[in-house]
Amino acid sequence: MAAFFMRIVLNFRALPILAIFIWSLFSESFVYAAQSDVDCLRIIRSSLEDPNGFLTTWNFNNDSDGYICTFTGIECWHLDENRVLNIRLGNMGLQGTFPLGVAGCSSMTGLDLSNNKIYGNIPNNISNIVKFLMSLDLSNNELSGEIPLDLAKCEYLNVLKLDNNQLTGQIPAQFALLSRMKTFSVSNNRLNGPVPSFSKNVRITAESYVNNAGLCGDPLPACQGTSKKTKIAPIVGAAVGGLTLGALGLFICARRLERRKEIL
Repeated sequence: MAAFFMRIVLNFRALPILAIFIWSLFSESFVYAAQSDVDCLRIIRSSLEDPNGFLTTWNFNNDSDGYICTFTGIECWHLDENRVLNIRLGNMGLQGTFPLGVAGCSSMTGLDLSNNKIYGNIPNNISNIVKFLMSLDLSNNELSGEIPLDLAKCEYLNVLKLDNNQLTGQIPAQFALLSRMKTFSVSNNRLNGPVPSFSKNVRITAESYVNNAGLCGDPLPACQGTSKKTKIAPIVGAAVGGLTLGALGLFICARRLERRKEIL
């Protein structure tokens, strides 16, 4: 019994030490996350040209909690934490390729780079860069190449705007699996082929697809390949049926002739 109570006492004595250990781990991870967000913005700042000087407020000569929350276009989870919630850099005349540094802002839910001069391809591994994004606006830029299939892995997306760029190829059919989608636009590009078959809960109008090379499928006119197959199928069926009946008729006639010869 004495040994049992001794264990309890030792366990209670160990609790403060355990609590301090857990808190230190939490603090280290928090500091790391905050520093990661600072580095994220630092890389973005260095990778984009800012001819209009909108990012001059991004002064990194500070180490106070929440100082990046005062930067132009930056929204934080809390004003006293260096943890980025949204990056809104639309309509600033920024120039450059897609800033890969956004990967460091791992808690970010919204990225707006619209109405700038962002050129080049959308990264093929974009889901690893902005995994938890709910809103991505890259509209009105100079992006080219195909829309990466990997973008369909950003399963939390509610808003995806890629309109008014120079994107080519097809829209990944897997976009139809983005069940949270509320706003989707790829108008004014050079896209072709069938559009994604979004669920009925996702209301995407024809305006989301206008002025492309050759998109088709609901809510746009049906794809020609589909309509041709639909028309050809009955014709082929009728032809096969006719041939079958003809062959059967010839077989019956041949049998009757054989019987007549046997009788004679």
